[in-house]
Amino acid sequence: MGEEIEVLIVEDDIRIADIHRRFTEKIEGFKVIGTATTGEQAKEWLEFVKPQLVLLDVYLPDMQGTELVTYIRNNLHDTDIIMITAASETDVVRHALRGGVTDYIVKPLMFDRFKASLESYQKKIVQLKKTNQLSIEQIEHLWSQRGVKGNEIEYAPKGIDPLTLAKIKKHMLAVDEEGITAEVLSSMVGVSRSTARRYLEYLISGKKVHAELIYGSVGRPERRYFLVSS
Repeated sequence: MGEEIEVLIVEDDIRIADIHRRFTEKIEGFKVIGTATTGEQAKEWLEFVKPQLVLLDVYLPDMQGTELVTYIRNNLHDTDIIMITAASETDVVRHALRGGVTDYIVKPLMFDRFKASLESYQKKIVQLKKTNQLSIEQIEHLWSQRGVKGNEIEYAPKGIDPLTLAKIKKHMLAVDEEGITAEVLSSMVGVSRSTARRYLEYLISGKKVHAELIYGSVGRPERRYFLVSS
């Protein structure tokens, strides 16, 4: 393996940023050199370290991640971007495409999907360093592997707000093996229990969450929700 690919993580939730860091460190050839939780922090890191790859969320407290896509394209021509986000709005995906984003992964993030994305990116980098000229077949292969994976884009139907969905996905990513109830999730997200249940059922329909009835020693069984592992 040659030089390690230096990675900057831009994610406002420190728990999820830590998951991204641990996932990245499991893959040979990558090294996390920093984590930013705001857009301004990200700009400082970008100017200071000039990473080869940025793992970027859309929902940041001080700006949209799409603003950073534009900033990177205008100022750091050797930095690539993989977006890892709950955002599925058409405008966001369009901006990512126009900004030359290498891949677009919709949360909740699964390790197998993450690993496949980073390893695909790594192969492209190695291929481009091997020679000054590529064959037609090599060029077509590189381009066919580039960009958004269509089956990863999730378009929210009527009645499902993307921002609320993003919050729920973030909390579900941190759920342990005991699962979570709609009531607990509703208090964490700041919505009604019925709203939390509606969004959870929507995630179940997309096979990203599953539910189980948990029977205790007394009382009625609880319906608990769990993230679907890949």
